[in-house]
Amino acid sequence: MSQYPFEFDPKIPFVEQASDWIADVFYERLPEAGFEVRDEQIYMAFQLERAYSDKKTIFAEAGVGTGKTFVYLLYAINYARYMRMPAIIACADESLIEQLVKPEGDIAKLARHLDLTIDARLGKSTDQYLCLNKLDDAKGEIEDSEIFHDIYRELPDFVNTPGTMQSFHPYGNRKDYPNLTDDQWGKVGWDVFQDCLVCTRRHRCGQTLSRDHYRKAADIIICSHDFYMEHVWTYEARKREGQLPLLPEHSSVVFDEGHLLENAAQKALTYKLKHAMFESIITRLLNGEVRESLAVAIDEAIEQSENLFYLLNRTSRKIMASDRKEVVVSAELLREINRFQDVLATIEEELVFESALFTLDDYQLKIVEEHIEMIQFALSLFKQPAGLITWVSEDKDGTTLVIMPKLVKEVLKERVFSKRMPIIFSSATLSVDGSFAYTADSLGIEDSLSFSVPSPYDYENQMHLFAKLQPYSSDERQEKIQLALKLLLKSEGRALILFPSREELEQFKQDISGYTDGSVYRFLFEGESEISHLIAEFQNDEHSVLCAVTLWEGLDIPGPSLSQVMIWSLPFPPNDPVFAAKRRDAAVPFDTVDMPYMLLRLKQGLGRLIRTREDQGIVSILDPRMNDEQVREKVEHILPQGVVLQDITDSL
Repeated sequence: MSQYPFEFDPKIPFVEQASDWIADVFYERLPEAGFEVRDEQIYMAFQLERAYSDKKTIFAEAGVGTGKTFVYLLYAINYARYMRMPAIIACADESLIEQLVKPEGDIAKLARHLDLTIDARLGKSTDQYLCLNKLDDAKGEIEDSEIFHDIYRELPDFVNTPGTMQSFHPYGNRKDYPNLTDDQWGKVGWDVFQDCLVCTRRHRCGQTLSRDHYRKAADIIICSHDFYMEHVWTYEARKREGQLPLLPEHSSVVFDEGHLLENAAQKALTYKLKHAMFESIITRLLNGEVRESLAVAIDEAIEQSENLFYLLNRTSRKIMASDRKEVVVSAELLREINRFQDVLATIEEELVFESALFTLDDYQLKIVEEHIEMIQFALSLFKQPAGLITWVSEDKDGTTLVIMPKLVKEVLKERVFSKRMPIIFSSATLSVDGSFAYTADSLGIEDSLSFSVPSPYDYENQMHLFAKLQPYSSDERQEKIQLALKLLLKSEGRALILFPSREELEQFKQDISGYTDGSVYRFLFEGESEISHLIAEFQNDEHSVLCAVTLWEGLDIPGPSLSQVMIWSLPFPPNDPVFAAKRRDAAVPFDTVDMPYMLLRLKQGLGRLIRTREDQGIVSILDPRMNDEQVREKVEHILPQGVVLQDITDSL
């Protein structure tokens, strides 16, 4: 059987033949299966042909309902078979991944209607897997102990039973535990402070087993932006350590909701330092016979680490509406950092002598050296504070120092966009005021193709938009809740309420519980259970209300279950160190940082409402900043054609 779904002629360029077949799919094959012919979809298909022919980056901005996923999937699958390397589909978050791979999702539809066998496998982020060591610790806690014991009892037999002739399979996926809250998952899910290299159970770990599975994909590997960026940043280090990269060599990359890639890139290039982690790793050197000078240096390093974190706790400043604290880069802090680096340099010199004596375990020595190298590099960024974003956060395990380079564009340019490979940015919101410069500049993309194609939906008759165009009274919170309840009564629930921050969602959750009118509806709050489970509950319970922070993108709920999108507050960027740094570097921060971010995110939120030609509903914006003429004009500029902004009092 041919590896391609068409008869391949080696005398004709492959992409040209694939493009002709894809055109036939959209003009004939899919319409025969009941799909409509969409001019916007066909236009996008011919645009992607350019990117695959020339192996270039393309910004593919296609409105809701164009069927853009089908287009990039068909190109990615065919090109993967031609190159004999899988394509990577990188989604903004786990909920978007589920939209692709669910039984009635786009991959399954293509396979069924085109009679294709598609080898698509999930490469989920490490934090989406159970950590066996954290589970052992959680079982010993008083709170939720029985829940964690149940998880332990349900583990596959091979996890805790020795033996070689066993059949292993992936397990421990976050989705397997839908009823755990995010806080409960945080106690047992993998985090960056787990040292997998020395874990004695790593070969029976669900995360390790899943990697063995997805690396063998022939057509597509689906992962998150975060995971792809982690692959990029750790590629060289993993090769040095004799490990396989997180992802195999691949033929092309699609960044779905690509406007969010910069945030993922920054997160992946972030360094997190914690005193307890450093002490646990450095003291491994004391397990062997070491010279006294090394033992003394280790004691000094532990003491200096304690001093550094004590100073960070004492001098860092609380940031309003954020769980992060601002690091005050003072002369005193820089002195403590220099002292810590000097002691670490002494240990590095001592390890050169120790390695020649062969008294230390080579594997443990390598891990310690890598960890010290990472700390040295992270702390060296303080020597150029203008290019640094840093903060501290606290949890039950102590203080974490987070260090992030301000600009990732140079690294992205070198490690991603310099490759001769088709790279597709797909989203309904890649441009601002018709220009792709905001997205391209933030990622360091200098040479790219681009196009925009509108949504085929009749928004003038399908969507009605209302906003609070008059000031609230002195008690804004109470009046806002009462207004929300009136709007929910109008749509009989069936609503998605979008919040720009976790803090606002939690405040709403607390406030709404005090209103008896709110008990009429079933409120589902993000964080109460696994996200795809929560979405399914919302879709199946037609009159429920879903309250979320991360579902501005990707949520696809056609039909009456989602008849109202309520924007609790306009999604301006948070007051945190990342955006504070961007604002400091901008000549007009509100116009060049805050406003473009808000408009892109708001445009995504509006796109959650109308998912088919039959859908109808309302969008309500409850933010009093809509009274500001500049804000209101910018919002009106991004509205779908035909949609008119009305005062919210007209809808009640």
